[in-house]
Amino acid sequence: MDFVMKWTAEAEELLKKVPFFVRKKVRARVEKEAREAGIPVVSPTEVTATQKRFLAGQQADIQGYRVEACFGPSGCPNRAVAGDQLIARIEKRLQKADLLGFLKQSVKGDLKYHHEFRVSLADCPNACSQPQIKDIGIIGAVVPESGDGDCTNCAACVEACSEEAVVLKGDEPSLSIDSRRCLNCGRCVAVCPSDALQSTCRGFRVQLGGKLGRHPRLARELPGIYAEDEVLQIVADCLTLYKQRSTGGRRFAEIFTLDDFDEFSQKYPGRECA
Repeated sequence: MDFVMKWTAEAEELLKKVPFFVRKKVRARVEKEAREAGIPVVSPTEVTATQKRFLAGQQADIQGYRVEACFGPSGCPNRAVAGDQLIARIEKRLQKADLLGFLKQSVKGDLKYHHEFRVSLADCPNACSQPQIKDIGIIGAVVPESGDGDCTNCAACVEACSEEAVVLKGDEPSLSIDSRRCLNCGRCVAVCPSDALQSTCRGFRVQLGGKLGRHPRLARELPGIYAEDEVLQIVADCLTLYKQRSTGGRRFAEIFTLDDFDEFSQKYPGRECA
């Protein structure tokens, strides 16, 4: 059985002040260094010492971009679309863009984690990987449509929908989807026993220009549902715009304007789904 390192309440509070995207790394390093030193309980002294060493060496960890994903194939029961292949293709595109070289030329002084270009993919609208606050956020989508089977009025789709977007019409076996409420999670399609609901429109939603920091901003969502190749082209266009305009480490959200969003929306209307 693995030994679980104990933390004092003061140490836990100090760890909360570390940026969330490096908090796990800091915790792991604190515990590793404490074990190696024979310290059974982590106190603020250990957190401070490790944090200083960690931040001093973060320059070596900077790669110019960060790609994040949710649980995906590891057991998430809510997975709408498998994004494994897409996230691998996006990472190759980011590597090819040499964002580290770009940042080294653009930023004066040491690079820090907040300088990196961030892309996040979530396989369903639960969005565990927080795509809404990334430079590019991608969310798996399954758009429910009327299928070939007859509705049996079993209400399985109604029970599966957390958004109350599925409505059964009276006593007759007939249903409708409120597109204003639907988040395209696909759960209603998955539970329908008669194929009264199906989906031929599967792909990804894309959100652009989110960030945290002193002036946080939620990403804006493009209007369509996109196939993998379309998502990759959107990523490529975002990288081009970013490298053209960003100076001094300015985030994509800071240089991505409403006019840019309108232009992207017109260029990428997405597929028409029922």
